[in-house]
Amino acid sequence: MNIKMLGKWFSRFITVVMFAVLAVLIFVVVSSKLSGGEPQLFGYQLKTVLSGSMEPGIMTGSVIAVKPDGDMTRFKKNDVITYRVEDNKLVTHRVTKVVKNGDKVMYRTKGDNNRTEDMDPVLSENVVAEYAGYTIPYAGYIIDYAKSKNGSALLLILPGLLLLCYSFFTIWQAVSNLEKKQKASETIEKTV
Repeated sequence: MNIKMLGKWFSRFITVVMFAVLAVLIFVVVSSKLSGGEPQLFGYQLKTVLSGSMEPGIMTGSVIAVKPDGDMTRFKKNDVITYRVEDNKLVTHRVTKVVKNGDKVMYRTKGDNNRTEDMDPVLSENVVAEYAGYTIPYAGYIIDYAKSKNGSALLLILPGLLLLCYSFFTIWQAVSNLEKKQKASETIEKTV
């Protein structure tokens, strides 16, 4: 494989990667803005982990996938659930005990990294989703930044500027190659 072919292959690879990054960033920013919260993908909500209470299994700054649908009274010991607490904040902890009181179901929960159970039991009505077992480490920092005004602007504009610069570079290379070919053909014509 010669250098020219390698250069073309590398150029195409960079173009595809940059378009993919731009598409992913647009998806994350737009879906988080439209949903008013975390983005969704194939029926799973993506939540950002803001504390270390579930470490080492779920690290701070990770993005986790949770499944929001279904019967919220179905959980059993060792299931990991996401629930709403009094200040409308979401918490993801492991069920340590299921408490049934008539037709009411409550869960005792605990973070894997915490020494003690959470003080208040969780009513099944406050459970919003079940942890699906998918984690993307450190991606939550990017999503939180993307949700800010500056982050949204930067993450939409920067890939576009990079693609624009790359396009100008590609056009400049094409024009240079045409000029070289034209000079070569003029040189051949003069010698003939």
